[in-house]
Amino acid sequence: MKGVESRDILNYRFLSGLRYAPGGRRAAFVVSTADEESNAYEARLWLYENGSVRQLTDLGQEKSFAWLDEDRLLFPAVRTAKEKKRAEAGEPFSSLYVLDLRGGEAIRLMELPFAVGGLRVLDAEHLAVTAAVDKNRPGLYAADKDERERARKEREEEKDYEVLDELPWWFNGAGVRNGERKALFLVELGSGRISALTAPPEDLDALTVLGDELYYALRSWEAVSPLRGFELRAVNWKSGETRTVCRNDDLMLQALEAVGERLLVVGTEGKRYGLNENAWVYELDRDSGALRLLRREECNLYNSVGTDCRLGGGREAVAAGTSLYHLATREGSNLLCRLDADGTDTPIVTKPGCIDCFDLSGGELLLIAFYDMKLQELYRYDLESGELTQLSRFNEEVLRDVYVAQPKPLRVESAGLMIDGWVLEPKDYDPAKRYPAVLDVHGGPKTVYGPIFCHEMQLWASKGYFVFFCNPKGSDGRDNAFADIRGAYGCTDYQNLMDFTDAVLAAYPQIDPARVCETGGSYGGFMTNWIVGHTDRFCCAASQRSISNWLSFWGVSDIGAFFTPDQNAGDLWESPEKLWERSPLKYADRAVTPTLFIHSDEDYRCPLDQGLQMYAALRQRGVPARLCLFHGENHELSRSGKPKHRLRRLKEITDWFDTYSKEREA
Repeated sequence: MKGVESRDILNYRFLSGLRYAPGGRRAAFVVSTADEESNAYEARLWLYENGSVRQLTDLGQEKSFAWLDEDRLLFPAVRTAKEKKRAEAGEPFSSLYVLDLRGGEAIRLMELPFAVGGLRVLDAEHLAVTAAVDKNRPGLYAADKDERERARKEREEEKDYEVLDELPWWFNGAGVRNGERKALFLVELGSGRISALTAPPEDLDALTVLGDELYYALRSWEAVSPLRGFELRAVNWKSGETRTVCRNDDLMLQALEAVGERLLVVGTEGKRYGLNENAWVYELDRDSGALRLLRREECNLYNSVGTDCRLGGGREAVAAGTSLYHLATREGSNLLCRLDADGTDTPIVTKPGCIDCFDLSGGELLLIAFYDMKLQELYRYDLESGELTQLSRFNEEVLRDVYVAQPKPLRVESAGLMIDGWVLEPKDYDPAKRYPAVLDVHGGPKTVYGPIFCHEMQLWASKGYFVFFCNPKGSDGRDNAFADIRGAYGCTDYQNLMDFTDAVLAAYPQIDPARVCETGGSYGGFMTNWIVGHTDRFCCAASQRSISNWLSFWGVSDIGAFFTPDQNAGDLWESPEKLWERSPLKYADRAVTPTLFIHSDEDYRCPLDQGLQMYAALRQRGVPARLCLFHGENHELSRSGKPKHRLRRLKEITDWFDTYSKEREA
């Protein structure tokens, strides 16, 4: 049996965007693949019908879609040489194509004068479309060809300059976005008429449809984006009548959901547990705007299970009758639950693993999920019988005759808490031999690891390493109190990780304690930096997209200005000592562990300076250190970075582990 290789990720197929057609007889979804030659990803539309799946498109540009009706799919794409040339020149536009499943090629329906962010079909004649607009030139999309060309030339002349007058001014994965607002448009398919429903400085937060009205929440801001508050409006897209439903100054809005005749608001004030507080669900009176608390459970309503084997997303909540079906992370798995009108929240699909997205029609659920240590596949769940059936085999061949390590659960008591984790045994495991190992720490910190397929972990297990991971305090999947480490980064969470490591070594004496490596990204990178400044127990470490200095993180990260004081319970001016106390850089003078740093120059979540500062501190003190800088990548390098860059990242980390674990062995 062969092992998992780095290059296997080029052959994985990633599923996303699952949606039923209006009649419920069929569903479509997106299948993405890596293309090494172009160093990019291709995406195609697939159809589920009559129990089987088949491919619909093959140009590799179909990343999203919406159902026009039971038989026709609408999707934005660049499909002609002329469109490609315009796109490469930076011209903002979107061509919408229609594919009729009854036969024929995709036909270009219309062009929109902006880059479409999202599509929602309201009826046979109307679309709701989201797009980014510049607050300084909000009506440019409606200008004539000459004015648009002048604007393009002005942008070209100014490309060497950035003027900042807002906070935040950039966003990870999107670049500099100073002055940009997310706008909402109503599009009439027959006439092509475009009506703007919002106008800068308004910024769209969420939308949903109830009856003949489109409800949308927005924030209006000039210089600093507010964390709380929204205004809710509704428009009847047939009559054009628009009204303000309510204004709320307290909630951090997460979602709007139309369920039957009710409108649900998902949000939190964050007064008890800060920015990471799990949301409650409220029912909104559409006449008075008053909110009635429906669900106050302390756990989340979304998927936070980490893996490096997904691209794209999909629906995490679907209304059916008077109930809202939604995803929910519990411990290390992502389940599907049903929230009823009385506030009762009942788990429905509880199989260990991770549901990435789903849709519902009648008594049938379709799921894109990781189950049984397989990669993503399409599944059907019968609500009446509870039967779960695998419908697709997209990733069956790539894992055929391949060693896939099965996670062995290990629960540990640490600092008065029960900590859940797992251990992967190495390929060809022989209990009579000694092995190196890797501790892998997740990001967030409010995410989880669980018993699902993760390429990097399987790679290291196939190369002869034990791999172990857990969910320390600060992780998601439990209640608000467990996830709360504000002002205490590197305290109980660090102790949990060290206690879990001790427990793994005790349970598996085959692990050589002198050959244990450690790695993590984002919060896991913070923890890696913290670990090397607080212990010498690891033979080497790999710190990825990390935080090292909260004082500098505050003014550079896209979330730094609000995340830093919230998570450190301290202010840059009134209590800077709190930020420095929790900064790994403060303790870098104690580090002796050889450390590899992985960072990207367009990572605006944990910016490059964070890795550079820690690297410089270790290098200056003579500690073996190496920094691999990826140009043109962002915070998502390990999950959606360019295929060749992902391979190089894995090589850098694996070579580092091999070098120092073998050195200790010798």
